[in-house]
Amino acid sequence: MRVVESFPLGAATTIAELAQDPHRRLALLRAHEPVSWLPELDGWLVTRRDLAVSVMRDAATFTVDDPRFSTAQVVGPSMLSLDGDEHTRHREPFAAPFRPREVHAGFASFIERESDRLMAALEPAGAGEIRGAFAAPLAVAVVAEALGLVGVHAGTVLAWYDSIVRSVSDITAGHAAGPAGAAAYAQLRAAVETTVTDRTVPSLLVSAARQLDLPEVVSNAAVLMFGGIETTEAMITNALLHLLRHPDQLALVRGDADLLDSAIEESLRLEPGAALVDRYATRDTVLGSATIRRGEAVTVSLAGANRDPDVFPDPDRFDVRRENVRLQLAFAHGPHHCIAAHLARLETRIALRHLLERLPALRLDPDFPTAPYGLVFRKPPTLHVLWDNPV
Repeated sequence: MRVVESFPLGAATTIAELAQDPHRRLALLRAHEPVSWLPELDGWLVTRRDLAVSVMRDAATFTVDDPRFSTAQVVGPSMLSLDGDEHTRHREPFAAPFRPREVHAGFASFIERESDRLMAALEPAGAGEIRGAFAAPLAVAVVAEALGLVGVHAGTVLAWYDSIVRSVSDITAGHAAGPAGAAAYAQLRAAVETTVTDRTVPSLLVSAARQLDLPEVVSNAAVLMFGGIETTEAMITNALLHLLRHPDQLALVRGDADLLDSAIEESLRLEPGAALVDRYATRDTVLGSATIRRGEAVTVSLAGANRDPDVFPDPDRFDVRRENVRLQLAFAHGPHHCIAAHLARLETRIALRHLLERLPALRLDPDFPTAPYGLVFRKPPTLHVLWDNPV
């Protein structure tokens, strides 16, 4: 049992606060208790960037391979919840399409077509909810394309994803997961089995099944689906929100298209789609000034690390010209760096370009104020916008 008196800020930190608006609390923790014991998480929270990097880089001391790992409780062992040789064995069969050169060659045209299709439905309206009408369906379509699922509608994939994410979030918050996540996972397994059995259609799943058993293909497909939709949907929605909230920065991007990539990175820094990553100590160790015991949970706050003022001056400011923005950790670090980070960046770049070029005078709808929300996965629940219809 930890002595909470040694970590008064951590003892006063609530899950509700971290889900609602965590940044002021994270700044206090980072300044005074950069490795703090949080009773509500029943574990340590790391908020300083250098310490966060050391945890994520050292898989021998801080592992994901633990029965408490929330995603593994829902989908079973996968590249996300294994370390060492087993992690490599699960990850490698899926890696090839997500390397930088292969990403552009394999997905750019598809993302352009899907963006065009979704924009054609949006443009005449003059108003819309971008997360539900554009970001989410685009992310789902790209994930389904990447996996090569046979005979599965994008809406079905989105429903599975929603249920699985809800279960993972419930477990992370200390609640029991409802039955919906397990049911969605069973349906995904059936769809993957159908795809793998139908070897007449080339797909990433069929290729992976040559090296992994079916349950392993399914669990990793779930992780890719889950990460691909969540990461990219959040990236598009959060980046657009940041740009529309800061007209001066939007003007810079409109005046110099090369700044769009920097704007995406800066949005990732300020509001990473995945705010927390979990690890578990494999031995007694010292991190910063904290003594961590074997078996204790160690949660890295990517949101906290990304606003470390020792690395990012004026860390709460959205600055599309920030020179060191690529030091942000939204895609994690070390062996579990996001496998599809290049695809997520490409997809977000194309999506934002379509939105900014094709919706004149794009602006936030003042009747629907919004902000990012979530303990683990952070994005606005909705993003309502207005634009001028072409005459």
